Amino acid sequence: MRRPNLVFIMSDDHASHAISAYGSRINQTPHLDRIADGGMRFDACFCTNSICTPSRAAVLTGTYNHVNGVTTLETPMDNTLVTYPKLMQAAGYQTAIFGKWHLGHGPNHDPTGFDEWAVLPDQGLYHDPDFHTPGGRIVVEGYATDIITDMSLRWLDQRDPDRPFALMIHHKAPHRPWEPDAAHASTYEDEHIPEPETFWDDYEHRATAAEVAEMRMMDLNEADLKEPVPGGLTQAEEVSWRYQRYIKDYLRVVASIDDNVGRVLDWLDDAGLTDDTVVVYTSDQGFFLGDHGWFDKRFMYEESLSMPLLMRYPAMIQPGAECREMVLNVDFAPTFLELAGIDVPTHMQGTSFVSLLKGEPPPDWQQAMYYRYWMHQDRDHNVWAHYGVRTHRHKLICYYNDPLGQPGARGPASPPEWELFDLESDPFEMRNVIDEPAYEQTVRDLRRVLEELQTACGDEPIAGG
Repeated sequence: MRRPNLVFIMSDDHASHAISAYGSRINQTPHLDRIADGGMRFDACFCTNSICTPSRAAVLTGTYNHVNGVTTLETPMDNTLVTYPKLMQAAGYQTAIFGKWHLGHGPNHDPTGFDEWAVLPDQGLYHDPDFHTPGGRIVVEGYATDIITDMSLRWLDQRDPDRPFALMIHHKAPHRPWEPDAAHASTYEDEHIPEPETFWDDYEHRATAAEVAEMRMMDLNEADLKEPVPGGLTQAEEVSWRYQRYIKDYLRVVASIDDNVGRVLDWLDDAGLTDDTVVVYTSDQGFFLGDHGWFDKRFMYEESLSMPLLMRYPAMIQPGAECREMVLNVDFAPTFLELAGIDVPTHMQGTSFVSLLKGEPPPDWQQAMYYRYWMHQDRDHNVWAHYGVRTHRHKLICYYNDPLGQPGARGPASPPEWELFDLESDPFEMRNVIDEPAYEQTVRDLRRVLEELQTACGDEPIAGG
């Protein structure tokens, strides 16, 4: 069989519940839905560390962050590490990346394994962004999401048509501060976006970490809101006003992503390459869209932990398929390599899910996943360090609350706290049942699974955690 092309589109902080293919009640994404309608929607795709730099390193290397060394926002990736683009390039693929990199800059951290690249410095700008390229820094006029797509389509037009390609289109959007383009600046202007079910969460039945996190609506700043708070509002009214400002701009930048995904899909159709191309859409992690009263991510709670994942490959995937099996960001690299007919290195810790794309889940497929957030008391949002395990039914989280000398983490350390959620009876994770007698055996079982997963991936538990 002919080796497929790969178009891997990854956004930044795009929550799956802001995609209509996932049943969003607040927006429509018709072009992203084209991928789902023509392929597979994954309903249990999770990141292993819900923060940009570490998640991107896990995707590229197929390894957990304690192995690849990218544990926080302040740990750039060593560009000598083995990545799936390097292996695809060595196997004859044409490779390119345009957009967000956020894995460091300089001789030791710039992209490697790509025939061509242009990447944003750190988070980059929405308007008139500059890019790092092999030839130096350039500034491009326009809107980042459009420009990244322009660069990608131009590269496709100039590629060698006789060789397969692997193209990474990695958008900055919808990362904070959510600056829309002119075409969508007034979208939702006269609409009221409904607040999520958990918007007024009081964190009463949770660990201290939830209460002290600094990502509530009142933590949004002037750059986020883009206009002064009206006078005369009660605090509750101001919180709701801030949510409307936030969520409308968030959805506006998502709309631009959707439009540009449509441009890429149209290009593939016009070039006659749709049947020969694996199209992937995901985000580096999820995001709180007012859920629990928050924006941002980092926590192991569902809205942050979950990644959207839509894949289309007509030669293999049945249209309109859904997959409820667990897949992780460390599984992406092995999957892309197997699809390309390339041997997966034994050191990669993820597992190819090509069998799931075929609708043939193995009987021994993973039923639990391991998560770890390292950046204790980060200066932006004060989220506490934690690790945990998620099964299809339960989630056990240990806030081990220790910076451990990690770059970007802060102290002091504090005593560990635990949370247990029954995702069947409490899907919004509002009630910690760690101390309820009915769950004693569940806690013992999950602690054993947690230890097994830590051992399997080579991580170490924290004393007392």
